[in-house]
Amino acid sequence: MSVARARITSTGPAAPRNRWLARLAPLALAALATLGSAGTARAQSLYELYEDARKFDAPYLAARALADSVTYRAEQLHALRRPQVALTTNAGRTSFDLGANDSATRSGTVGVNGKQTLFNRANDKTIAQADKAVESARADVELAEQDLIVRVAQAYFDVLAAQEALAAAQANLKAIAEQLASAKRNFEVGTATITDTREAQARYDLATAQQLQADNDLRAKRIALDTLVGRNGVTPHPAVTPVPLDPLLPGSVEEWVTPTETGPSVRKQRTFYEQAQLETEKARAGNLPTVDLTAGVGRGNSQSTGLSSTPNGSANTSAVKVELNLPLFTGFSVQNRIKETLLLEEQQRELLEAARRKTAQDTRVAYFGVQSLQAQVKALEAAESSSLLALEATQLGYRVGVRVNLDVLNAQTQLFTTRRDLAKARYDLLVNSLRLRQAAGTLKPDDVLTISQLLVR
Repeated sequence: MSVARARITSTGPAAPRNRWLARLAPLALAALATLGSAGTARAQSLYELYEDARKFDAPYLAARALADSVTYRAEQLHALRRPQVALTTNAGRTSFDLGANDSATRSGTVGVNGKQTLFNRANDKTIAQADKAVESARADVELAEQDLIVRVAQAYFDVLAAQEALAAAQANLKAIAEQLASAKRNFEVGTATITDTREAQARYDLATAQQLQADNDLRAKRIALDTLVGRNGVTPHPAVTPVPLDPLLPGSVEEWVTPTETGPSVRKQRTFYEQAQLETEKARAGNLPTVDLTAGVGRGNSQSTGLSSTPNGSANTSAVKVELNLPLFTGFSVQNRIKETLLLEEQQRELLEAARRKTAQDTRVAYFGVQSLQAQVKALEAAESSSLLALEATQLGYRVGVRVNLDVLNAQTQLFTTRRDLAKARYDLLVNSLRLRQAAGTLKPDDVLTISQLLVR
């Protein structure tokens, strides 16, 4: 450091170049720091990746685009209540062939006409249906967002579970390799048979294949997560253990079933039923009158030649009218339309009830599934402790000669398999807690943040 400082502060012909290097030194250090931080992959939280997926996932963005289009479609129908104004113009020539006395008239008009609906019950119901369609589209966006949350969480924890499986496979392979080396040494000194060596070799070959499979599975899970969030080399934040279980399942099953009435799937089906009711009212409006206010102003000009009696010149016109249209007989089309819509209304009412029942059923199934996973996690945690104690006892028995090499191999495999299953059960519990909220219709982005905070201490 002192040598560098001496060079920078030196005088003589090399001083300008040294001063240039002095100015570049801080920039070089900053660039190196940036490259160093870029080379170190930072683990991303579940909530961060969910935010990325909201900006990239095609099905979710498609649902949002469709919902926006429905809003503009509703605005088109709202125009039925607003005045309509149009500019009209025409020009023409009329000629009369009377033998020797031909005549012709040239005319042209320009005007502005307006129309305002004063009473039209069918239009009112059509506009109300459009508003219900907007509510349905919003429910679709909520469903798409909930589905996105679950898909991101599933892909996220699939990667973590694959990492745990690979770590377990590597640890198992390492332990079996040590046991294989021990069996070979014991065989060489004559304290063990060739059977121990061959059993250990067979287990080693199988563990090698399992490690390769786990490595490939992790690679596939990483690709799936990268594709979902639109990033490369995503590194999920590792979960702490043990995962807190109590916040994942508060309340009883009936407390979870109660909010399903306000869930997006039930709300969407309810809008279909309400639209069917409005369709029936619109059909009944076929027997009601319609009243419109029309007004117009214009200016016309005509010029005649020959024997035409049409006066030449310009004229201004204006008119204001109220038009009443009352259907007297429509060939029974209105009556038959009402009968049709009443049956369609009944169909939507039954579909709404079916949606309620299915939502309640799915919520109960998801609740008991989470409850079962909680019990499985606790049981596997106990099994992990027991398997570790069993392995230690088996290794001690092998050293004193009361256990054979195969017993040690079995105990090792049981321990690492239990650890792999425990990790998967923990991640399945987290994902299924989100699925429970999805089934109940209460899943929100805040739930993702809650799960994400459970993974960090």
